[in-house]
This record gives sequence, C-alpha cells and structure tokens, in this order.
Amino acid sequence: MIHITLPDGSRKPFEDQPTGLAVAKSISEGLARECVAMEVDGQLVDLNRTIENDAAVRLITTRDPEALEIMRHSAAHVMAQAVMHVYPDAKLTIGPVVEDGFYYDIDMQPLSEEAFPEIEAEMKRIVKAKIPVERHEVSKANALEFYKNEPYKTEMISELADGTISFYKQGDFTDLCRGPHVPHTGFVRAFKLMRVSGAYWRADQSKAQLQRIYGTAFFDKKQLKAHLEFIEEAKKRNHRKIGTAMDLFSFHDDAPGMAFFHPKGMAVWNALLDFWREAHREAGYVETKTPIILKRALWEKSGHWENYRENMYTTEVDDEAYAIKPMNCPGGMLLFGTRPHSYRELPLRVAEIGLVHRHEMSGVLNGLFRVRSFHQDDAHLYMMADQIQSEILDLLRLEEKMYSQFGLDFHLELSTRPEKSIGTDEQWEVATEGLRAALDAYGRDYLINEGDGAFYGPKIDLHIKDALGRTWQCGTIQLDMSLPERFDLTYVGKDNEKHRPIMLHRTVFGSIERFLGVLIEHFAGKFPLWLAPVQAVLLPINDDLIPFAEKVASTMIQAGLRVEVDDRTESLNRKVREAQLAKTPLILTCGGKEKEAGTVSVRTLDGSVHYGIPMQQFMQQVTAHVAERRLELDLFEK
Repeated sequence: MIHITLPDGSRKPFEDQPTGLAVAKSISEGLARECVAMEVDGQLVDLNRTIENDAAVRLITTRDPEALEIMRHSAAHVMAQAVMHVYPDAKLTIGPVVEDGFYYDIDMQPLSEEAFPEIEAEMKRIVKAKIPVERHEVSKANALEFYKNEPYKTEMISELADGTISFYKQGDFTDLCRGPHVPHTGFVRAFKLMRVSGAYWRADQSKAQLQRIYGTAFFDKKQLKAHLEFIEEAKKRNHRKIGTAMDLFSFHDDAPGMAFFHPKGMAVWNALLDFWREAHREAGYVETKTPIILKRALWEKSGHWENYRENMYTTEVDDEAYAIKPMNCPGGMLLFGTRPHSYRELPLRVAEIGLVHRHEMSGVLNGLFRVRSFHQDDAHLYMMADQIQSEILDLLRLEEKMYSQFGLDFHLELSTRPEKSIGTDEQWEVATEGLRAALDAYGRDYLINEGDGAFYGPKIDLHIKDALGRTWQCGTIQLDMSLPERFDLTYVGKDNEKHRPIMLHRTVFGSIERFLGVLIEHFAGKFPLWLAPVQAVLLPINDDLIPFAEKVASTMIQAGLRVEVDDRTESLNRKVREAQLAKTPLILTCGGKEKEAGTVSVRTLDGSVHYGIPMQQFMQQVTAHVAERRLELDLFEK
C-alpha cells in the first residue's frame, strides 16, 4: 500500500505504485488533463513517473508558475524534432529555457527567418499528434554508443559522471535531457519562432559557429498574442532606435561597446546626475574621484586579479603590469587609508561616479544595456557594526526616493555566498545576517538567491519595474568585511584602540548608461520636462518673428531651461510635427498676437494647445515644475 499526501494534508491510499497521472485521475479527470508534472517530496519529476514509496505530492497544472518553464523546455524539443525533419543533416547541441521562451543551438546550414514557416508547420504537426514524451535511463556507455555519430552530445556525455543518463523520446526523436517534460507534445499549444542568430559552441570563438533559434510558447493563444503585442510595444520603445532618432548617443566600430554621447544626450546625462548629486548631498555623502588605471599589485590585494581577471583590460607601463579598473572599490580603499579616522566620523559615506571598463563578449553587447565602458554610481560606506542596520535602512529609503522620482517601483532580492568567494565563514555569516535583519526591518517582501552574492560579500539587489512590467536590476547593497581587512583599514574607537570598519558597497542607478537606456524605454523617449534633452522649441510663424522667438528663448535659457528656436523655412505644420517626433515636451508658437500681447501659445505632446498664456506666468510655472522635478506635465488647466 502506498500513501500519497496532498498539499491540503489529505492522504490517499493506492494498492499499487501509482504514477502522477494516476494520482491526478483519482481526484478528477479534468485535473488530470491539465497536469503537466508533479513535485514528489520537493523534487519536480515527470507526471508519468512511478511513485515507489509513501510521499508528499504536489500536482503541477498549467496554472502553476513552474508549468510554463517545463512546457517551454518541451517546446524546445518539439522545435528540434521539427528542424531534424526539415534538415536531417543538422547536429543538435543544447536547448535550454530562457526568459520569455527557449532556444536551441544547432550545427546546420545558415538559417534565416524565412525558414520559420516550414519549421513551424512541422512543429504544428508534431503538437497535433500528441506524441507521448517518455523518459529512459541508460548507462553512460550505452549513451555514448547511441550518440556515436553526434559529436556535441558525445562531448557532453563524456563529461558526465559515471552512472545512469536520462533520455527523452517522442516518436522518432530522442534527446539527452534531465527533464522533466510534459506528458505529450499536445501541451505545446501556442508557440512562435522569434529569431535566429549565430552562437559559438560553448561561447568559444575557436569552436564551431551554430545557429541559435529562439522561440516562445504559452498554454493558450491569448497569452501568446498578448506576448507578441508586448514584443511589438517593446520594439517601439527600443532605446537604440529612440536614442538615434532623438540624437542622444551613438556607437562606432572603432570603440565597440562604448557609447558616444551627443550634446542632447549629455543634456539628459547632466540633468540625471544633477538630481543624483542633490539627493546624495542631502543624504550626507561626499563625492570623490579615483584614477581609471591602477597597478596589478593593487588588484591582487583586492582579490580582483584572482576572481575577476577575465573581465579586466590590462596593459604595461614602465615594465609594470596595470589594469583599467572594472570597479571603483580598490581606489576607494586607498582614499580611506590616506589619514587616520575616528569613530566620531562614522558612518562615512563616500560616493563616486567612476568610469569603469569590463570586457564583454561581442555577442552580448546590447546598446546601453550591455557595454564595455560605463559609469558606475558607486559609494562606499564605512561604519561600526552597530550602525549596519540603520545605514542599510537609510540606503533603502534613499533608493526608494530616487526611483519614485521616475515613477519606478522595485522589488528586493537577497543574494548569499557564491562558491567562488573570499573571506571567512564567520564574516559571511555576520554580513548575511546583517543584510537580512535590515530587510526584515524595512518591511517589504524579498526573495533569496542562494549562491548569487559577489565574491567579497552578500548583497541586496533592487529590481526596478518599467512601464511594460519588465524588471531591471540596478541598485545593489553589498556588505563587505573582507576588503577592509585586506587593505588594513582602521578607525580609532571610544576605547582609543584601532578597530576594523564594516563597509557597504552600493549603487542606485548601477551603470548610468544602462539606467539611461531603461529610462528611454520606460518613457518611450517622452522624458519628464526636467529630464528632456530639449525642454521647449520655439516656432516663429515667419522670418519677421524670429527676433521675438530668440528673445523669448533667451529669457528661458537665462532661467536654466534647454530651448531651441526652429527658424527654418519650413511650414509651421511640418515643424510642429518634427518637434513632436523629437518628443519635445513644450512647442511654443511665436506669432504676431503673442508678440503684441506678451504671451505664448503652447502645444504639449498629448496634443492639447494652450493659447495666450502670459509670459511671466508661463515662466513661473515652467521653472517651478522643473525645479520640483515633477513627473507629469500638468502645467496648464484643461
């Protein structure tokens, strides 16, 4: 007799060893039809797996969050099977699930999206057939024999430990896989192939280049349709496209992965950093600046040379090895050590907008989101142990205040010690519990990412949510008890003895470049007035009114506003349209009536027009709006 304990605490007896499907059917046929897999004593397994002993079982249906990932993994197999039917000479490598879908890397002839309809048609045939997906376990020797003509699978199997190896079979297709998978191919109900790109086997440029085919899948067509509409909206908001159209920045082959900011891009950049500096001054920070190139010995001392060397650019100066800094931390340590410190100074909050360089593979570079050169809004906070919680709480409140300025919400994640790390077990325990206690006191829910901390300490990551519901990890708070020890940092305590400070690393925006890219997509280029590269454009309706427009512009510029006069010999309608395409918040028409009355007529991006606003009133409203950094353009009554 086997007893199955269900999530509600009830126990169901079975005479024989049941499968998950049998357990589901014992509850209802409807439930069985929607079951994708099951969790047995906390482990996800296939629904048709036999339960050999008494166990706690949770049935995974299409409504559970785990189900989508399982189905998408199966969708990757369906796609691979279809590709093998259409291109029999193709060689398979791996096909994992990724955010929003899946991909499969395949050694085959170069592929374009024009081939997708044929592959999708074959996928539909496989799905319609509802082919059972069956798990088989074989010895390593038998697995190697089965794949003797498949070089990539053979290579992967050879690296596995001796023992049984699992395969999944659906009809004429078999793949090496851990699983679990859906019971049959019919669960892949709504799918679409998205794009194809090149990828090197195991990300090694010396190895074969493969075709990486991306796809997505959902349990129903409505979900797929909504996702595709989301993708189209995201394309419209693409920061590279908008940034080019608004003349904000560019990239060049002579400096791959390094952004060139144009004058209008610098206007946004400076407005962003003016806000950053003001918020940090109010929070008690001082600002510093450290060199971008430092000796190898310093990076060895910090642990970066051993733990981060593959991401660093190096050079030689006077026969000595140097590295361009990938992080600001070691320079910050040197600054702290330039003079004695007293406990009365602590906490000491030291910020830096540091230019850093990190080597990224060319295939992962992505506009402002993934670059090789960027500015990090770093800060190092030095404190005593009894100040940890209050400082982290203050940091969380600062980050919340700054994100809210852009209408951004966020969620929190606590990342613990990774396998590759420095420091003692005791240091990691104190640091991790310090972060956890602060999060508990802050009062917001948070997730735990086991093993995802920095090599020198655990961290809190802040993931902001944009207008499309996408999340971006930007802010981070990392508690470090190792670097102060490595650099022998001390302060003199109340007892007149030297003590080791606790240190926090933290960012708010993270990479300024990346955060700016997020803002471009969040606002779709329609920045709040205080952040817009050009806040107002003046359109004289004829050449005689150009001096009047220039006089108004001069008044606005003297008040600190970013203004342009469009005095081209184009029609007024065309200039209005181009200003709208440039996403200029305020479009001022300068006509004879306005000149005579000392007023302005203003068009905003929502299409509304406000006539005859007295110039003095207009200036008061606009300058107050910008000074307050208001999010919504609510200058005028409608």
